[in-house]
Amino acid sequence: MEAASPALSRIGLAGLAVMGQNLALNIADKGFPISVYNRTISKVDETTDRAQREGQLPLTGHYTPRDFVLSLQRPRSVIILVKAGAPVDQTIAALSAHLEPGDAIIDGGNEWYENTERRMVEVADKGLLYLGMGVSGGEEGARNGPSLMPGGSYQAYSNIKDIVEKVAAQVEDGPCVTYIGEGGSGNFVKMVHNGIEYGDMQLISEAYDILKNVGGCSNSELAEIFYEWNRGELESFLIEITADIFKVKVEHGDGELVDKILDKTGMKGTGKWTVQQAAELSVAAPTIAASLDIRYLSGLKDERVAAARALEEAGFKDDVGKVKSGVDKKRLIDDVRQALYASKICSYAQGMNLLRAKSIEKGWNLNFGELARIWKGGCIIRAVFLDRIKKAYQRNPNLASLVVDPEFAREMVQRQAAWRRVVGLAFTSGISVPGMGASLAYFDTYRRARLPANLVQAQRDLFGAHTYERVDIPGSYHTEWTKLARNKIWCFILAEKLAASCRAIAQVNSKVPGLSSMRIWDRI
Repeated sequence: MEAASPALSRIGLAGLAVMGQNLALNIADKGFPISVYNRTISKVDETTDRAQREGQLPLTGHYTPRDFVLSLQRPRSVIILVKAGAPVDQTIAALSAHLEPGDAIIDGGNEWYENTERRMVEVADKGLLYLGMGVSGGEEGARNGPSLMPGGSYQAYSNIKDIVEKVAAQVEDGPCVTYIGEGGSGNFVKMVHNGIEYGDMQLISEAYDILKNVGGCSNSELAEIFYEWNRGELESFLIEITADIFKVKVEHGDGELVDKILDKTGMKGTGKWTVQQAAELSVAAPTIAASLDIRYLSGLKDERVAAARALEEAGFKDDVGKVKSGVDKKRLIDDVRQALYASKICSYAQGMNLLRAKSIEKGWNLNFGELARIWKGGCIIRAVFLDRIKKAYQRNPNLASLVVDPEFAREMVQRQAAWRRVVGLAFTSGISVPGMGASLAYFDTYRRARLPANLVQAQRDLFGAHTYERVDIPGSYHTEWTKLARNKIWCFILAEKLAASCRAIAQVNSKVPGLSSMRIWDRI
């Protein structure tokens, strides 16, 4: 490696929206001189001003791609944090005109993994290295310590390993960063992380819905409930911030802000990508898919309002919001806690199974225990039980599902009664719980040695000659179902007629002694 000039920065970052600014300041805060660049000059000035205000950090701003690139020590490493898609290609084109063989580009955005793999090939023609690095933790994580998921060129990772290990969130067993694998593995892992995040948030919202509209819990009670939950097995970033949300009052007026927020949930695409990939790989991910469906339905606000009115006029009585009489609030709170925990296990199991399927397809050799470890800090889904997921995969790297890990299996069995009570109560109360319901259905389907799929396969064979296998003898079979069924129906009808005739003969014989059977048949 070429000796660095004191005037040159160790690393560069292009793209100075809030995430980019915060990550750049984090790097500088850890003692690594960094150069920054943005097409909008004011963003460069804003970042350098922050660097001075936040501790005279070793950060320098540049206003052209050339000056920016030439300010970096070789081999150069440049992080880009711009909007996914065409802006990434444009930024790469602007920078690569000045980069040299051996230099590396690190894309830190939420990019589709195949775009990363395409860019790896394209920049390789110029001798450049490429990493697709998932960054989780939001604005705060970027500034104070995110979870980082770099995949692609191992040499590119090695060039910045000391930097990212200091910049990432720190937990008891190391920094929340590891080399993920080749190709677009880093982006894919971040995508699935976001899919799990969708499921987690949906499950929490369902717990809130049940406690509020069935249990009659006030926002202050909900804040206390989630605060207590965050001190136990559900301890996590999302549970922590949910407790905080319930405490925030309306600035002008009465009540809490959460009740004033329009019930429409936005999205940026990674959840949809996760569900699409699950379908492509034939991996069941119903909890994650349900969370995506609910975001779509939440967007139909006007239609939902009209539907509520139309169904009310048709005679539907909506009891949502009317506290059920006879509900034991204390027991309900504990049941919902258990249902939420069991549902979360299923959601994480689905995400990990998707990662395993993709790892096998692409030959990435992902380390699932290590993925759970780097999610323990910095990222949105950070949770105390990720340490137990890490240990589950350490016990058995080839674990088929978290559901069958001995520890998680025992916990799910212990919680299933409460889980069923909550889902059943929600259904009878008119509360939709698609996430918890999907998780319970996933659990009940996965645990059964025999499913009614035999009937579905018989139907497929009847109308499409798709064949079927049997449980008693090997091989593939096709049956002329309709022909056999209809023939048997005619045989049955004839048999019934014959039986009726025999009964008639017997009846006549009993009434007219000596009458021959032949004469009776003639009468019949």
